[in-house]
Amino acid sequence: MRRYQHDARRTAAVIAGVSLADDAAQEAFVRAFGFLHRFRSGSPFRPWLLAVVANVARNQSRSTRRWTRAVRAPVERGIAAMHAPSAEDEALTRRREDTVRAALDLLPLRYRDVVQCRYLLDLSEAETAQVLGIARGTVKSRLSRALDRLERQLDREVHHA
Repeated sequence: MRRYQHDARRTAAVIAGVSLADDAAQEAFVRAFGFLHRFRSGSPFRPWLLAVVANVARNQSRSTRRWTRAVRAPVERGIAAMHAPSAEDEALTRRREDTVRAALDLLPLRYRDVVQCRYLLDLSEAETAQVLGIARGTVKSRLSRALDRLERQLDREVHHA
């Protein structure tokens, strides 16, 4: 548990949000322990565990999605404002992050999950495939489509700003 605690929490945070990350990671460890008999000996443990974490996080996220969407953005902005310096660079960085996050949130879940695993969690294509329960080729095609959509969305944001 100690070895994978950070990875589990990061995975849960990316998929379900920071507010649910601790609970999702903890529940995932309990579930993984109960499912150890399903783990294939000789297989890498980390991707298997992160697949369990991802499933738990997605389930928790689905059950709280309506409330989270209504509350998350104002709360996160308020927390950031309390801790962020008032420098112009900080404001510009936050605006860029918000723009990218908003564009990412517009992606269909199947694309968003692939982008989050590959770029926010730094998982390999093989690990992403295992975590999401899809083929490696599907990871590649979804990632390509997701990045194309993100690029188009961000281009629209820049031209309308």
